[in-house]
Amino acid sequence: MALVDPIKKQFVISSLISLFAFVLLLLPPATEAAMPFAVNGKSLPSLADMVERVVPAVVNISTSTRIKVRENPLMSDPFFRHFFDLPKQRQRFRENKSLGSGVIVDAKRGLILTNYHVIKKADKITVTLHDGRILRAKIVGVDSETDVGVIQLTTHKNLTALPLGNSNLLRVGDFVVAVGNPFGLGQTVTSGIVSALGRKGLGLEGYEDFIQTDASINPGNSGGALVNLAGELIGINTAILARGGGNVGIGFAIPIEMAQRIMSQLVEYGEVRRGLLGVRAQDLTPELAAAFGIRLREGGAVITRAVPGSSAARAGLTAGDVIIQANKRKIHDSADLRNVIGLSRIGERVSLTYLRDGKQENVTVVVREPERLRLEGETIDNRFAGAVLESMADQKKGEGIVAITVKFNSQAWQAGLRPKDRILSVNRRLVGDFNDLKKAVQADRRQMLINIQRGDEGFFILLR
Repeated sequence: MALVDPIKKQFVISSLISLFAFVLLLLPPATEAAMPFAVNGKSLPSLADMVERVVPAVVNISTSTRIKVRENPLMSDPFFRHFFDLPKQRQRFRENKSLGSGVIVDAKRGLILTNYHVIKKADKITVTLHDGRILRAKIVGVDSETDVGVIQLTTHKNLTALPLGNSNLLRVGDFVVAVGNPFGLGQTVTSGIVSALGRKGLGLEGYEDFIQTDASINPGNSGGALVNLAGELIGINTAILARGGGNVGIGFAIPIEMAQRIMSQLVEYGEVRRGLLGVRAQDLTPELAAAFGIRLREGGAVITRAVPGSSAARAGLTAGDVIIQANKRKIHDSADLRNVIGLSRIGERVSLTYLRDGKQENVTVVVREPERLRLEGETIDNRFAGAVLESMADQKKGEGIVAITVKFNSQAWQAGLRPKDRILSVNRRLVGDFNDLKKAVQADRRQMLINIQRGDEGFFILLR
């Protein structure tokens, strides 16, 4: 082994001692481990203190659901079984499990805000808290249109709730932090910024007004918290945009203002009781703006029809009016108007600003309960004989008509129609009300190709 020059050896030892001393200076003292990281006496920014306050309020949710195993239709046909003298079979089930996240928003009552799709049709819900406790929970209410769900813990002891922020004050570029349970790994914290606001038209939910963020959101984060730097809840993480199912920097969260309005109704009624304004509307395009002789500005919603007798008609609104503001919120398109009305309670007053012949007008309308119309199926066509059909007076195109009852062995029953079936289209024409249904039937009386939604399944039946 070669000898080392004593002077060089001393220099190396001195350098190592100096380096070690410098590293010790960088490390915080053991008694001050919670203090911000410091270099040369200057504190560096850290999210640790805020995260420590937030994490105890974010929970992991595990659900299990019993699903019926589908059998061959012949095996469930009583005539087939009787003819071949087949023994009675028990219904078989399989268990489906899923993982997600939730946020404690009311510690006294043990209320947790999450996504509808996290707890959808769950038979058993298990919640794991930050401190390791495993508790059972029950569903308080869900709303599939906004993908919001509320559950309640069986015990309310020593819980930490997250304070609610104001998502209306968010700006693009604000820093945010996402907390959840991705891939079942356990609580995980990621950070990013608000990439965009008011995202809609994605086809994810009925009512969309998403916060877009680049904070990493992955499967399992659904129902988790999106918080600001003050540790306030400003969104519920709900979806990602990714081809392979992983995060690519485009995630979406439901604004807490929307989630809170839905939650208040779910807690009070167990459901969302939506009212109607009584209009159909479309987006204001540059071409329409020119036709109406108005400046496009920042968009708007053009009324195409005010249903006779509705709140809108009583307030004087008519086709051609362009709504540009609702409850002091700018209306950029028809989806904005639908969100405002759809999140309003029945009986709530909504102030509208609209343009008519280039002049700005104001009016206040009351959101009313949808009017349900029923009639006997044979009044539409004899092939519907035996069925009682129901439609809302101001139903949105494409939502369909519901068969409330269908008499056993009637003509409608023999054709395949069953109670609670939703008629979406007839002869490939969408039907939203009875007028649509009559027109579709009259277009071709030889046969009726009906698109039916039954539960989560959709199929066609043919009436001749």
